[in-house]
Amino acid sequence: MNAHSSVSNETFDCRVAFSEKLIALAEADPRIVAVCNDSVGSSNLNAFRDLFPDRLINVGIAEQNMVGVAAGLANGGFIPFVCAAGPFLSGRATEQVKADVAYSNYGIVLCAMSPGMAYGELGPTHHSIEDLSWMRAIDNLDVLVPADPEQTKAAMDWAVASGRPIYMRVGRHKVPSVTPADRDVAFTFGKIDVTGDGNDVALVATGTLVSRALEAQAILAADGIAARVLNVSTIKPLDAETIIKAAKETKGLVIAEEGVLEGGLGAAVATTLAENHPARAKFLGVTSFAPTGSTDFLLEHFGLTAKGIADAARKLVG
Repeated sequence: MNAHSSVSNETFDCRVAFSEKLIALAEADPRIVAVCNDSVGSSNLNAFRDLFPDRLINVGIAEQNMVGVAAGLANGGFIPFVCAAGPFLSGRATEQVKADVAYSNYGIVLCAMSPGMAYGELGPTHHSIEDLSWMRAIDNLDVLVPADPEQTKAAMDWAVASGRPIYMRVGRHKVPSVTPADRDVAFTFGKIDVTGDGNDVALVATGTLVSRALEAQAILAADGIAARVLNVSTIKPLDAETIIKAAKETKGLVIAEEGVLEGGLGAAVATTLAENHPARAKFLGVTSFAPTGSTDFLLEHFGLTAKGIADAARKLVG
């Protein structure tokens, strides 16, 4: 476990790290290709297109076809990174993800760009809040949610080496780095990163909410409440061992995710607890279609802030 870690004020768009790493991977491996749905700009693929014009396939606004084309490329020996806005990749192409990618066991990295409520004012049609629930339900599909640029790049390295069918969120909403400077590897598949060893409460978070959980940890420490933060960068398969350990060693868990409560990270944690070590838990997430507003406004609206996480923890530990 790591000691308590403060959160930096500098924030980053993980799509920038994604683009840099994709180019580096393509320079080292001619099998790397990108497939997108008329989303070159929003997926930050302009530099990749300029360097590898023959290795970017833009199918237009046709998400089902996009995933099918990627499956054909994988069958031909390529390693496709499928890049599209999270709500449309997960919502419009679920059948193709299930049949063409997961069932066919192709090494394809499905990159859900701008997930959660990153599109802000564009509203519920553009919010990718059900994707973790939908993708978790598909057999043989790993689900990754890196929390910062370093984790994003490390997860991409692992994805290429694994040859696995993968669904990965790539954040648009700027986040601070949460990877400890002394950590050799920013991402370890199937393992939860733990910051702190507090025995009062465990704050279980993923993606954009990890930095907010770390801020909540500091708020709680000022009140004499010792918290540990669990950064869940692999949603599926879930690191049950670390979840169970936290349940045994604390008074309860607060689970926070930028997604609906039905079927996502919270549901995965709840199932693990119910089967292994029932414990008190509070689940924070998106509870309805969102009103109109910026991403920060929407996160605050649903209590997905450092204060919201800290308040839930206080109520949990009494």
